[in-house]
Order: sequence, then C-alpha cells, then structure tokens
Amino acid sequence: MNERGQCFSLVFLFVYYMLPALLCFWAFWGQKFLFLKALNPMPPLPLVSMTGKSDDIESKLEPDVHTQKESRNNPKPYTEKGNSPGSGPSHSGNGVQTDVVIVRYGELALKSKGVRSWYEKILMKNIAAMLDSRDVPYFQIRREWGRIFIETTDSQAAEAAADVFGVVSTSSALMAEPSLENSARICASLAQGLIREGESFAIRARRSGNHPFSSADIGKICGDAVWNALEKEGKHPRVNLSSPNKEIFVEMRQKMAYIYLETFKGVGGLPLGTQGSMVVLMSGGLDSPVAAWLMMKRGVMIIPVYCNNSPYSENAARERAFDCIRQLQKWAPGYQFTTYEIPHGPNLQSFINLCNRKNTCLLCKRMMYREAYEVMKKEGASGIITGSSLGQVASQTAANMHAEIYQLAIPIYHPLIAFDKTEIMDIARKIGTYEISSRPAGVCTAVPEHPEIGANYDLIVLEEKKMDIETMVSNALKAAKILKL
Repeated sequence: MNERGQCFSLVFLFVYYMLPALLCFWAFWGQKFLFLKALNPMPPLPLVSMTGKSDDIESKLEPDVHTQKESRNNPKPYTEKGNSPGSGPSHSGNGVQTDVVIVRYGELALKSKGVRSWYEKILMKNIAAMLDSRDVPYFQIRREWGRIFIETTDSQAAEAAADVFGVVSTSSALMAEPSLENSARICASLAQGLIREGESFAIRARRSGNHPFSSADIGKICGDAVWNALEKEGKHPRVNLSSPNKEIFVEMRQKMAYIYLETFKGVGGLPLGTQGSMVVLMSGGLDSPVAAWLMMKRGVMIIPVYCNNSPYSENAARERAFDCIRQLQKWAPGYQFTTYEIPHGPNLQSFINLCNRKNTCLLCKRMMYREAYEVMKKEGASGIITGSSLGQVASQTAANMHAEIYQLAIPIYHPLIAFDKTEIMDIARKIGTYEISSRPAGVCTAVPEHPEIGANYDLIVLEEKKMDIETMVSNALKAAKILKL
C-alpha cells in the first residue's frame, strides 16, 4: 500500500474508533458540570435574614430557593439569604446595651451539611415564633457557620431564645469590627461599670476564621485595656483566670467581634418539628406532660389525646389535663396543637361488667392504645407517647407493660421509663406543669381495689375476646371531639 493509502487508513481508523469516544467523554463531563451547577446555584451557607413577624417570613422566599407556601404544622426550609414571657428594657441585667443575641446549638453541628442546613432553618423559624409570642422586637435573624444571631436591642430576646428546643445557650452581646483595638475598647467600657473595687476579672477569648492574632493575644490586649481603664478610675484591679469575680467574653469571628458578659442555658435537644409528630396520651398527672415535653425536646410535635373516663372521673381531671396541654403549647409557639377528647367511660363499663375486675386497668390501657393508634393513623403521626415509668405504680410493672402491648403492632414510646418520681417532679417544675398537675382532681373510681401486678399476657387476650373490641374502638372514635385549646 502506498503512503497515501496508509494515511487514508489511519484517518479512517481515528474517525471510526476515537471520535465517538471523544464525543462521549465531552458529553459526560458537560452533563456533569450542568448537574453540579444545578445542585449548587448559590454560594454555600449564606446568611438567612428575616424581618418583622414570623408570619411574614414565608412570604419573603427567593424563587430559586423555596417558593412553596408551608404549613405551620409541618415546617420545612424557608428563605435563605446572605425564662418568662414579656418584653423588657433594651439592656441586659448588667445595664449594658444589647446589639445582638448569640444563639448556640449543639447536636445540629453533628449533622451532614444538608440536614444541618435544614435543621438550622427550622430552628430560626421557631426562634422567630418564640420572640413573637413574647412580644420581643427584633430586626432580623441571621446565621453564620455554627451560630445564629438575633439582631435586637431587647435583652429579653436572649431568655426567650433559650427556651426554644435545639438551643444550647444564648448571650446578649455588643458587636464591633473584628480587630483587637475595637474589642479592647468595648471591654474597657464594659469593665468600668461592671468591676468594683477589690474584684478580680478574666477575659475569656475565642476566635474563628482567619486573623493575624491568636486567642491569647485577644485575652492579653483586652485584659490590658480593662486593667488600664480600672486604674484610671482609682480602682486596684486583679486578674484571676481560675475563679474570677467577673468575666468578659470575646468571640472574634471572621466578619465581626462579639463581646458579652453572661450566658443563658438553653433547653437543648433538636428543633421542634424536625422529627415529625406523635400522639401523646395525656392524663393531666405529673408524668404525661413531662413525657410529652421530653419528646418535644427531641423535635417531635405532639398530638394530645385525652381519654375522658367520665363518669368514673371528675371534670376537674379533664380541666387539669387541658391546662397542662395549654402550658405545653407555650413551648411550641407557631404550632397549634390538635387535641382529641375521646369518651372512655362506656369502655370502662364493659370491662367492669364482663371481665375479671383485677384486669380493668390493663384492659383500659390496651383500649387507649388502640384509640390513640387510630388517631395516629388519621394524623399521619409516627408513634404514641406515654408517661409510664417502670414500677412506679401497680399497673406499670414489667409484666403488666408487656401484657399492655401484647399482639398490638403499635410504636409506643416511654420517655420516662427509667426516671424516678423526684426527677419527673423536677422537670415538671421547670416546664411549668407541676402546679397544674398537683391540683386535686379526684381519683378514677374504675381502678380495682387489688389490681393485677403480674399479668399473664395470654389471659388478657382471652379477656378481650369477651367483647367486640373493634366496635368499641369505632364507637369511641365516632364520639371523639377535636379541640384547639
């Protein structure tokens, strides 16, 4: 073959074999680039800005972020851009003006980037709702990596935000440009009205981002400024890093420095609404409100169900349960509880008339589970919460709790299972239900004199065969009332 033929053959082989491969390679990387661009149309983690009331937040969504109108009972990501109710004076307890409230969270930082971002958005929405419920004014709520900031001049915002599930701590702070000179100046100004003669002090410094100085430099420069300012006032300052009388905190971030004097401990947990919803059997005693609150702390929205035992219980028991629900509602501003009141007296009457008297409480609890399960399915919830604590009362022995759920394929949660009564009472005081639950409300007269404490689960099933359980559940649900307390 001559040279011309050889060249022609080489060109033919290249076009036949190599060109399709090159085209496929180009198409693959082109599509991947477009796909990645579609996944990340905006720079990562910009600030989130919200102004005014929390009801206005959802109307300020960027079209390329989230445009769908959200239900308040099912919060989802919203706009992303760059301990007692009531409002107070626009300064902290130390008489210091407030520029911003620093909000810190814990477990959220352990989540993946996408989940963390979603949780942060829900947390910010819940913070806004809490501020609105307590009439605490704010200019905007924004987030940076690892922190949420409430721009407000009202120091009550720090206490209000500390009561939001998911918040670990809060601090009312002053803002300054992120330089040693500005931070030192503010520390000196704060110290003059804070540190009295003979008192010791310490600067607690931390930093994040890129700075030409260390945390030790912040402590030294700000400490020198405080010392000099106090000496000018004729005071004799002392530094004590282990146990000072007063502390000044400096948090140096990339774009801003924050100086503050105190920290409010938050309730912790996960933002309410991040773990779906569950039905809670609410009796109005000490246990069930605490169990409900603990599950709310883990991000669960609750659907209270009150099984009315009338005529075997007094109306005071009903009012007590409803007041507990109202108190729990204060911990969930922006989310309206849907409360079910189910008549349970007729079922109790059947148990008393047809079954072994000592099994009344066990049969009662199994029926409550079935009724709550129907509510759970109707509401699209994920489980049932009870206030049971192992061994606390006769009906809550291990054997009885086994018999209560035997052959019932129902997800049941007992957050108090290992708590003793003192621990439960302490939490009840903290959340505001102790006084309500301690009100006299009589006792359930359907409780037998000698209740079963070591139930045989097979015998409980045989007891239920004496009745038409399915019809009893159906009738109870048909007569149920749905309330907005």
